[in-house]
Amino acid sequence: MTAAERPHAMRTAPTQRQSTERTHHHQPPSGVATTTPLTALDRVPWREIQDSTGCAAAVPLLLTTVACGDPETARAALADLRTRVCQYGFVVEQATAATVPFLWELAQLPHVTCRAEIIQLLKSIADARQWENTAAVYPKLLNHRENHVVWERKARQAVRDRRGALRELMAEEDADIARATTELARALGE
Repeated sequence: MTAAERPHAMRTAPTQRQSTERTHHHQPPSGVATTTPLTALDRVPWREIQDSTGCAAAVPLLLTTVACGDPETARAALADLRTRVCQYGFVVEQATAATVPFLWELAQLPHVTCRAEIIQLLKSIADARQWENTAAVYPKLLNHRENHVVWERKARQAVRDRRGALRELMAEEDADIARATTELARALGE
């Protein structure tokens, strides 16, 4: 009887075969990080916070695309991300502060293809005072349930909190990265 003739016959489990795979894995040279980039993405409740489009659920995918994409794809993802977390280059959103640590992480990874642009985005966030300036003229803005001024301050503070990476980034051989980092340092008063 063939297998086609006995459709209800029980299948047997595959037998164990000795693996021919190498069990010794290459260890990176000392001083090289062994962690995968953006591992903390799942610790942020992206679906519960907002970007400029509404729910910020797309932010992790965009960050991952920036980290792993080819130059064109990474730049497109970064452009979309910029629109979502720092629209027009000066309007931050609730998701901005949560995004900033990941931007810092990406800016420091040598394989990321748009590092200078990431640093420029960090500078835009550090410079953002749209809501704060508006609230100075219209203080009632501070009474809204969604307090954009707080979001803006948290985003700026998130950029400041990671400024320890500036020295290493300024020492980069890539002139665009070094220039963008110098501008960010100036914006932070470093």
